Amino acid sequence: MTRHQDAVVAALALVLALAAPASAQQPAEQRRVDSLAAEVRALKARLDSVRAQVAHRPAAAEPAADTSLAALRAAAAAAAGTDTSRIRGDTAGRTKFVGRERSQPQLNPEISATGDVRAYGYTPGVQRDNFDAREFEVGFQSPLDPYSSTKIFVSFENGNVSIEEGYAYWTGLPGRIRFDIGKFRQQFGELNRWHLHALPETEYPLALRAYLGEDGLAGTGISLYRAFGGLGVHELTAQLTRSESDGELFGSSGRPTYLIHLLNFWQLTRSTYAQVGGTALYGTNPDSSLRTKVGGIDFRLTWRPPAEALYREWTLRGELYALRKEYAGAGTTRLGWYAGTTYKLGQRWIAGARYDYVEDPLFGVITRQVIPSLTLWQSEWVELRGQYTWAKTAGLNATNQFALQAVWAIGPHKHETY
Repeated sequence: MTRHQDAVVAALALVLALAAPASAQQPAEQRRVDSLAAEVRALKARLDSVRAQVAHRPAAAEPAADTSLAALRAAAAAAAGTDTSRIRGDTAGRTKFVGRERSQPQLNPEISATGDVRAYGYTPGVQRDNFDAREFEVGFQSPLDPYSSTKIFVSFENGNVSIEEGYAYWTGLPGRIRFDIGKFRQQFGELNRWHLHALPETEYPLALRAYLGEDGLAGTGISLYRAFGGLGVHELTAQLTRSESDGELFGSSGRPTYLIHLLNFWQLTRSTYAQVGGTALYGTNPDSSLRTKVGGIDFRLTWRPPAEALYREWTLRGELYALRKEYAGAGTTRLGWYAGTTYKLGQRWIAGARYDYVEDPLFGVITRQVIPSLTLWQSEWVELRGQYTWAKTAGLNATNQFALQAVWAIGPHKHETY
């Protein structure tokens, strides 16, 4: 109705505009024009009244949402991607929901791969083995079901293929315990748990390699983890394993080894936190009357301003190791330690330095190292590092090494520490 009446009003207004000059000379026509103008005003008033009524008319009520159980099930099935056509009634008149199995893409694990390649230069000595495809690692991670998950890391290192880690774990168990079973890097101190490509330097600290093995401490067995509060946050880890360290830490008896690690965490300020941990490791080899005891203390202090975490971060970390290998009840305690720091110069550049000290497990000969480094964190997928190592063993000349490291990753999990 409004469109039609608007057209009528416009037509009448046009007629009035055209008739106005002639009506000034013809009184009869003037009266007709006045009459038409009055009718137009009346029609306009009626049109305004109709528009006002339409504007204040209540909107039509929308149909009430269906909140029945069947409708809720159908909505949930649609959101989950299940087949709602497989909802059928049973003999008692109740509905029975049958979910569709997971699709093939949902069954596939998350797959990642990491490359770690180095270039070296030495002084003094003849240059050889200057390039090393140090390690390529392929990782598979996936939830197994709502209660457990798995992680498997396959390492290709120096022409050898090995399972670096492969374990399943359960969370949310009674007592808030996490349970792991399989092969895993053990929770000794600060850096042993980290994968090689994720370290702040190109290699593990010298004391860790001398006492726990060149690639660190790993074992096959079970692990229990529990976090609790009270004057900070605390984590307790207990592990029972058959150690596979390549440093002959426990001989080759294959007997169980026992590890306990306690970590204490404190948030000092909004931007600073500290953690201090202690580790005890014990194992035996009756064939050689060997008892091995290793103790460790680790600490870390990190400053990371919340508003500038991408550009500024300073970390100071260190560990002290004490190794005692007893044969028939007699033995000597050896000590080793390191202290290292890293500082973010910006979003991409990280400067670092580390000092190593270790007493040889067999003869007690002391070796020291100083390692400055500069890392370019190009992205989450690529990092480049330049590093210099000065090493001095008692009774020998000092050596110098220059290293360039390139680490890259593909897949959903990048430079993982675990």
